[in-house]
Amino acid sequence: MRLRALLDTDALGLSLLGGEDELDRTVRGVMTTDLRDPSRYLSGGELVLTGLAWHREPADSEPFARLMAAAGVAAVAAGTAEFGYVPEDFVEACARHRVPLFSVAQSVAFGTITEHVVRQVSGERAGDLAAVVDRHRRLMTSGPAGGGPDVVLDLLGSDLDLRAWVLSPTGRAIAGSSAAGPALPAEIRTRLAAEHLAALRTGRRSPHRVTVEGVTYSLFPIRSAPKDGPAAAPSADARASVLADWLLAVEADAGDWPEERLDLLQGVTQLISVERERRDAARTVRRRLAQEVLELVQAGAAPAEIAARLRVAAPVLLPGLGAAPHWQVVVARVEWADQQGEKAGGGAVAQSLLEEILIAPEAGARPDAAEPSDRIAVAHSGDEAIALVPLPAVAAEHDGSEQGLLADTLLTAVREPLAAGLADQGRLSIGVSAAVHSAEGLRGALEEARHARRVAAARTGVVCAAGHQELASHVLLLPFVPDDVRRAFTARLLDPLRDYDHKHRAELIATLEAFLDCDGSWTRCASRLHLHVNTLRYRVGRIEQLTGRDLSRLEDKLDFFLALRMS
Repeated sequence: MRLRALLDTDALGLSLLGGEDELDRTVRGVMTTDLRDPSRYLSGGELVLTGLAWHREPADSEPFARLMAAAGVAAVAAGTAEFGYVPEDFVEACARHRVPLFSVAQSVAFGTITEHVVRQVSGERAGDLAAVVDRHRRLMTSGPAGGGPDVVLDLLGSDLDLRAWVLSPTGRAIAGSSAAGPALPAEIRTRLAAEHLAALRTGRRSPHRVTVEGVTYSLFPIRSAPKDGPAAAPSADARASVLADWLLAVEADAGDWPEERLDLLQGVTQLISVERERRDAARTVRRRLAQEVLELVQAGAAPAEIAARLRVAAPVLLPGLGAAPHWQVVVARVEWADQQGEKAGGGAVAQSLLEEILIAPEAGARPDAAEPSDRIAVAHSGDEAIALVPLPAVAAEHDGSEQGLLADTLLTAVREPLAAGLADQGRLSIGVSAAVHSAEGLRGALEEARHARRVAAARTGVVCAAGHQELASHVLLLPFVPDDVRRAFTARLLDPLRDYDHKHRAELIATLEAFLDCDGSWTRCASRLHLHVNTLRYRVGRIEQLTGRDLSRLEDKLDFFLALRMS
C-alpha cells in the first residue's frame, strides 16, 4: 500500500507534517519503537511509529532522521502524547533527509495503525503472490520450468518475508530461496525430514509444525502428481508414496495462518511437484539402461553382449569418460510388517529410496556433476531394487585405498529420517558389492550384493547396510543359522552369565565382551574396565566355572564370540 492511502484513511488520525512529494512511497511493513537507533531492526519500506521518548533535546532529531533515511523507511509517524505536538526540530530534520513525517492524533492508538497496515499489506502481498504463483504454474505445466522451485521460493521470501526450503525425504537440500540466507545445517535438515516422515506415517494433518533449536518450522508435503484433488492422509496402502514425497519447510508457525495463506502455500507445493515430475522423468533413461543390463545378467547372457550394453550406459552415466569405468552393484529391499504394503510397490519404493540414498554426498557423488543423480541407474525386480553405479577407473585402485561406495558410510545422512518414516511398519536393508572392471564380473557382483543385503537384514534396526568386506568373515554364516538353533546356542552359553549378573550385579557379560575385544590380553582388558588384574582374573574364572568353558582355548573363545554376536 502507499502512504497516500494511509493519509486518506480518517480513522488512522494521521496529519502530514512533511514529505508531500513522497506520498507514492510503498509501505511494506510497520514498526513501533522509541529506541534512539532502531536501524538494526529495519529492512526498508516500514512505517515507523514512535512516541518520541528518545527525544531529550533538539540535537537528538538529526541523527534519528538520518538513520531513518539510511534504513530506507517509507515514513515516520510521531505520536503527540509526549509533548502535545511534534517538535519543530524533528520536522526540519526529516525534511532535510527527505523522510515523510506524520503526526498521530492522541485519540488513535499505535495498535490501530499497526493492525490496519499489517492487514492491508498482507492482503496485497498474498493476492499478488497468488497471481504470480498461478501464472508460474501454468508456465511450468505447459513448458520448461523457468528457474525451477528456487524462483517461487524467492517470491515467498521477497513478498511474504518467508524463509523456505525444499527438502527430499532424507533431508537433502533441493532448493532454497536466496532470501533464506545460509543453507540449513545438515542436522536440522535431517531432523525436519524425520519429523515430516513420522507425521505422514501417522496420518497427522499438514502442515506439520516442529521446533528445532528454538526455531519453529511448518512442513508442507509436496505430493507427486495429485490427480484426485488435495491429498489426504496416507493409508497403509500409501506407505510407499510417503517415503518418496518431498517437503516444503517454511521458517514460520502456520498454526494461526488464515485459510488464504494456507491455500497459497498448498499452491506452491503443487507448483514444485511439477518440477519433481520433470526430474523423475529425466531418470527414465537411466532406469531403462539399468533394467536392460540387469535382465541380461540374470538371463545369463554372454559377457560380450553385456559389455556392449555397458558401453552404451557408460557415456550416459559418466559423460565425457575416456576409459571404461569400473562398476559396483547395490541391492536394496523394503520389507513391510505385513503383506499389504507389498501391493503398494515394494520394489518401486526400494528403487526410489535407493536413488535418493545414492544422491547423498556421503555416497560419493561426483562433485563436478550438474545433478548428482546423473550417475545413478536403478532398476527393480520383484521386491528388490538394484543399482548399477559406475566408478571412474582412477589411481585409487593402484594405491591400495578403498574404491567406490562403502556400506558403513552409505546411510550416514539418511538413517534417521528413513527410520522415522518406516518405524515399526517396515525395514530397509542394503547390500554393496565390491567394484568390478568387466562384464564378466557383473553377475558375481550382483550375487555378492544380494548376500551382503541378507547379512544386513539379519541385523537389528530399521535401516541397515552391509558391504562385501563382511562376506569373507564369520558374519556371512550368522544370517543363515536357523532361529531355534541360534536361540539354543546363545542360551546355553550366555544365560548362566545373565542370571548371575541379575542376582549379583557382577557384569560378567560386559567383562566377557571386553576380554574378547582385547584379544584375551589381561592388562589391556583390566585397563579398559578400570579393574585390578586380579579382579579381572576372578571374573573370568567365574565365567569359566558357570559355563564349563576355558577362555584360554581358541574354540571356546570363538563360541563365546559367536554367541554374543547372535544374541
